[in-house]
Amino acid sequence: MSHTIRQQAKLLSRVRRLKGQMEAVERALEAERPCGEVLQLLASIRGALTGLTGEILEDHLHEHVLNAEDEQARRQAVDEMSDVLKTYLR
Repeated sequence: MSHTIRQQAKLLSRVRRLKGQMEAVERALEAERPCGEVLQLLASIRGALTGLTGEILEDHLHEHVLNAEDEQARRQAVDEMSDVLKTYLR
């Protein structure tokens, strides 16, 4: 069983909160709220997304690297992590 399946309810809850935060940005823009308010909303979203990403990355390391079935699976998990980090750090 994948670590994302085991924590599915918790992860989906976080995603739903992120969606709500994005909708708040949309409403703020439609209401022509001051840019400082919009920027604060965006900073909150970035922090929430970074936290979610970090949690899934950590779980991935534990599940697929630390507890890999064999060396090939470990290598594949490391390659996946490397690709994600390259994209994330752009």
